[in-house]
Amino acid sequence: MNASEQVAPQTASAASSAEAIVTVRGLTKVFKDFWGRPKARAVDNVDFEVRRGEVFGLLGPNGSGKSTTVKLLLGLLYPTKGNIEVFGHSPRHVATKARIGYLPEESYLYRYLNSRETLHFFGNLFELDKADRQNRAEQLLEMVGLSQAHLRAVGEFSKGMQRRIGLAQALINDPDLVILDEPTSGLDPIGCREVKDLILALARRGKTVILSSHLLSDVQDVCDRVVIYYGGRIQAMGPLKDLLARPDAIQITTPVLKRETMEKVLEILRRDVAEDKVRVDAPSQNLESYFLEVVQKARKASAETSGATSGSQVAAYLRGSESSAPSADKLLERLTGATPSVAVTEAPAPAAPAVDQARLAALTQAQTQTPAPAPTPAKAADLDKANERLSSLMGNQEK
Repeated sequence: MNASEQVAPQTASAASSAEAIVTVRGLTKVFKDFWGRPKARAVDNVDFEVRRGEVFGLLGPNGSGKSTTVKLLLGLLYPTKGNIEVFGHSPRHVATKARIGYLPEESYLYRYLNSRETLHFFGNLFELDKADRQNRAEQLLEMVGLSQAHLRAVGEFSKGMQRRIGLAQALINDPDLVILDEPTSGLDPIGCREVKDLILALARRGKTVILSSHLLSDVQDVCDRVVIYYGGRIQAMGPLKDLLARPDAIQITTPVLKRETMEKVLEILRRDVAEDKVRVDAPSQNLESYFLEVVQKARKASAETSGATSGSQVAAYLRGSESSAPSADKLLERLTGATPSVAVTEAPAPAAPAVDQARLAALTQAQTQTPAPAPTPAKAADLDKANERLSSLMGNQEK
């Protein structure tokens, strides 16, 4: 028996003796139509427990009852039959709700608030004082990789970024029970790994995590126990190690052996096992581990990428670092230096009267030249002619 086999029973016994955070007994939920007739039996006589410090997985195909179970645990739905206890109370107990953090499958957030405002809003719901809200918000934004995007409105976020801020709001109250519904949906492989590391860290702190996901590889990496739903009923339940074990086969892993040694080993095995039952191949790692290894090597080699990165610094002009300050100073100096030239240009403003004077002189000259024309003598001559004609007419009348 190896060391891992010796530790496993102790871990299992410790888990079984841990405090039950969630207790579900005979849980049944039947949805009815308008006339009160049964329409769908979403959850059918379900029993399970979730213990302190455990990562518990809810698995099953679409419509199997996972989301309904989560809503029942949160007190959003009333059970048709059965009993639910969360921290020893009803899910609708207000003080109990304050100890729960929930990330729904779709993040319903106020789209016009930015990341920091969103966390402050949820912190206010839990009546956290300003200092605690500020401290937790900064730590959570740094943890989920949104500290550099805290001024952007949440409505502008991509789906992956919305999952990140959704995860942060689920942890703002430092909950003892965290319920995560598809937490890695929309995240890149690096973000998925970070979320899984966070789940394991919460479990190490004694937090209880209920994880509902269709990504079985994520569940396998973090969950201690799982239940598998189908048709509203639990079809399988237990520790992952027990559920995934194959008692009809054994796996032996060794370093690379010499050809002669390998032939001797196979010869011994074939004495008791049929030749077609023995398979020799090289062990392989999972795709996620290989992906992260390749990305890490590329990062160390300073490989360039135009796509998303994790842990890299934001461009200097976005961070407002010192490298962009000189250009701003130069711009201010240039604008400030341009002011005297503008003043010089506008200084001859008193010359405007000079323009007026020239105009006045021209007008004066025009006025002096105005009497010179002989409109008045012309009018006098016409008047004389009229008098002469009038006199002649009068003289002719007198004769």
